[in-house]
Amino acid sequence: MLTIHAAPLVLPVGAAPVPDGAVVVDGDRVAAIGPYGELAASFGSARTRRWPGVLTPGLRQWHGRWLLTRVYHPDPREADELGTEPVTGAALDELAPDAGRMAGSVRRGLQRMLAHGTTHLGGPFPHAVRQSVVRAGLREVPEPWRSAPPVWDGPDLDPFAEGSGLPDTVHGPLTVGGAADLAVFDVPDEAALLAEGARTCVATVLGGRLVYRRR
Repeated sequence: MLTIHAAPLVLPVGAAPVPDGAVVVDGDRVAAIGPYGELAASFGSARTRRWPGVLTPGLRQWHGRWLLTRVYHPDPREADELGTEPVTGAALDELAPDAGRMAGSVRRGLQRMLAHGTTHLGGPFPHAVRQSVVRAGLREVPEPWRSAPPVWDGPDLDPFAEGSGLPDTVHGPLTVGGAADLAVFDVPDEAALLAEGARTCVATVLGGRLVYRRR
């Protein structure tokens, strides 16, 4: 099925921004990028999803291995005991979660990455973690040297946390014929996205599938 993802501003990266733009998705591929009015006329049978803010390529989280194997993502039912923020360092050592508990943490960590517009994760991953990554549909980026602890103080699911700009944070540019890996953020422009970060994500599309939508 053809789907038009429309937003007030499309930032393909590597090409000019498109005000009142859209990306047409056919299966798991990008079929067209351009002004919404032109694409709606050319793809009249497509369904349309309208989003607020800016639409970009999906983001790349270089510290995927670290965030999934050296961080515990609490279950909401553990909030009274552990809070809601990721647990790491000495607190993680004290918690000492067993394999079953860590498996749940990995699943929650992946869900929270999708909620930050992430579509690509830096590995490599242990076998059990890779299985969860594959099931979630995220794409592994094998960069072993980047699996060291992040330079910032504490874990952060936001790929913008280290201060990189949009071109260095997305998985790559959106191109016709390329993978339909998209993210949408409820901000007015690129400057606001860099200032407010990926917590503003309202939707993530991975291989053409809507895998996260803010309720």
